[in-house]
Amino acid sequence: MTRFTVGFMFVAAALSAPACGHSDAATAAADGEAIQAKTPEGPVSLDQKMLAAIRIEPVVEREIADAFAVAGKVQFDEERVARIVVPLGGQVIDLRVKVGDAVRRGDTLCAINSREAAASVGEYIEARKDVELAEKTAAMTEDLFAHEAASRIAMQQAQSDLAKARSRAARTEESLRVLGLNPRDDLAEFNGRLPITAPLTGIVIDRRVTAGQFVQSDGTPIMTIADLSTVWVVGDVFERDLQRVSPGQTASITTAAYPGETFHGRVNYISDSIDAATRTAKVRVSVANPGGRLKPEMFASVSLDLEAHNRVMLVPADAVFTEDGRAFVYAEIGRGRFVRRAVDVAQSEGPLRRVLAGLRPGDRVVVDGALLLRQHEQRRAG
Repeated sequence: MTRFTVGFMFVAAALSAPACGHSDAATAAADGEAIQAKTPEGPVSLDQKMLAAIRIEPVVEREIADAFAVAGKVQFDEERVARIVVPLGGQVIDLRVKVGDAVRRGDTLCAINSREAAASVGEYIEARKDVELAEKTAAMTEDLFAHEAASRIAMQQAQSDLAKARSRAARTEESLRVLGLNPRDDLAEFNGRLPITAPLTGIVIDRRVTAGQFVQSDGTPIMTIADLSTVWVVGDVFERDLQRVSPGQTASITTAAYPGETFHGRVNYISDSIDAATRTAKVRVSVANPGGRLKPEMFASVSLDLEAHNRVMLVPADAVFTEDGRAFVYAEIGRGRFVRRAVDVAQSEGPLRRVLAGLRPGDRVVVDGALLLRQHEQRRAG
């Protein structure tokens, strides 16, 4: 290779190097501009009129109980559910309620037209008459015996007849109470219509009969009433976490149906066995349910409060917004000046979010009006 050729190649390489460097710099600059366009930078300034349209609150630090969450499902409180069965077979008449109706304890739900009920009432009336007659006979015989006009055997026989009559009357009276009839009522005009009444105050959640239908006293419920003022939320806790759960422990309940709202209850039962397939135990929380808002079979999240307490930073949930899978807030850096700040928050329900990173206690963030600031960012980017 000649000296001239080597010199030419060296000059060509020297000339080509700046050109390649210029191309890489342009590409990096373009990428930087794209990133900057995606993530707005720099503060946003608002005038006094616009400041009146937003609300700012400070980041607070609180001591809260540590907790862990389990999935759960709302169920009826079985101690507040009544399944109505008929004591005697017969025809359903005077049906007064349907599913969804509210009833009070003692309200008549329907009646059963039953010949057996009429026979039971007739037997009771006869037994009472026998008692009255036996009482008179015993009193007369005792008086005669006192005047030596009757034998001791006659007196003892009269007393025995009275005891038998009273025993029979007691049995028939108990039969009436089982049927829901009060023996003290005037039963002389009883027509065989046996009233079926509500044993508790609640809502009719199931009805399986229609007017005129014949039913049997085979234990099959004709309707079900539930008191929904208190419900159970049952969750599954892994066996490794059972040491963290105890009866009486407080719990917070959240649902997808009522975002931002928390219900409170206490653990009242922990199952005595572990499910072999899931390695979990059932934990039951009794929850007050004003207005019946929690519905049985509704899914819920159960947060069980632990004794340990931690100091955490909290911001209102409305202060946090998401873009491209990242969470942001607008932090105030001066009077009328705000900057977008990326934050790491714990996923949870309720009005507050726990801040894991990105803010400090005392920082002031926009909790109402973030949309206005985002519009300013978009106009500035455009």
